[in-house]
Amino acid sequence: MQKKKLIALIAAVAVVAGLSWYVSTLMDNKGKSMSELISFAIEDTASIDRMIISEPNGMTFEIRREGKQWVDKDGGCIVQELVHTMLETIHNVEFKGYITENSREQPMKILSAQAKNGEIYQDGDWSKTWYIGTPTPDHYGQVMLLDSEEGKSDLPVLMKIKGFNGIIEPRFFADSRKWRCTEIMALSVDQIKRVEYKNYEDPARSFSIKHEGFNFQVFQNGKELPAIDTSRIFRYMNNYRKVHFDMPNYSLSKTQVDSVKRSMPFASLKVVKKNGGDIFLKCFRIPGEPFYDQEFGEVVNTDANRFWCQLPSGELVKCQYFVFDPLFRGDVYFPFDKTLYKKKPNTTPQ
Repeated sequence: MQKKKLIALIAAVAVVAGLSWYVSTLMDNKGKSMSELISFAIEDTASIDRMIISEPNGMTFEIRREGKQWVDKDGGCIVQELVHTMLETIHNVEFKGYITENSREQPMKILSAQAKNGEIYQDGDWSKTWYIGTPTPDHYGQVMLLDSEEGKSDLPVLMKIKGFNGIIEPRFFADSRKWRCTEIMALSVDQIKRVEYKNYEDPARSFSIKHEGFNFQVFQNGKELPAIDTSRIFRYMNNYRKVHFDMPNYSLSKTQVDSVKRSMPFASLKVVKKNGGDIFLKCFRIPGEPFYDQEFGEVVNTDANRFWCQLPSGELVKCQYFVFDPLFRGDVYFPFDKTLYKKKPNTTPQ
């Protein structure tokens, strides 16, 4: 009898011990899981020196820190503001809530097949990977899953950006066209040796400028202008300090790009630098809805705001007339003979 009581006592102690171990393990895992599931943020973003963004379509883009600047994996120029936006997101991301058990299936499918990935490296070593899923129903957050040095989370959570009502996903993308710098040239007057603008639609509007030492010469369609105001030349040449294209080509196929390049440009611009190297641009009209050109008093069928520009690399990009008109319109700065123009400005009151 006493032996049976002893066995029962030992069994009871074992059960209690087992339950204690189970509860303890459960609490430890629960605490660990909660910590790992929501620890997306990195306080010290200055330690981040590399990031790789991957999209479901197989597109990837890698950026890395070089001194105070960020570049692509080949050392190319990228838009710094986009990097700062990502770093700000990594610093300010915070927990928004858990996903209920009966709502997890669909987000998990999306995360496994359609999620964007953001790999984050600190001081040369991999630190975290964000898996970015769908927006929350209120569009004030994002379904996300975390992989870190402590392991990969089993379940996604809802995350948001501190102090911001919006989604996270648009801040991470792998399309290299969106990342690249838009600068075409940034030249001071002293760096420019010669400018040649050719207008193929109206040759009399073509002009060139030669610059040697403190001397300038201006030519209208090959004929030198006798009297030039040097201050106006400087005003014109200062327009080359900041020249950017508007956007990369998102609309034309390779065949269409080749077709544009084979067509007749409306203008070309060549800038010869004093330290060597030329910048040569070819400009093509973009078909558009008909509009009335008040300057020339005629209806034209081209885009009124943008044109295609072939860069020295051969790439075709969109540029704004607003940016390039100060480079194309030499008659604004110099005393050209406008009676030679093929297209005369309309003087009829509108």
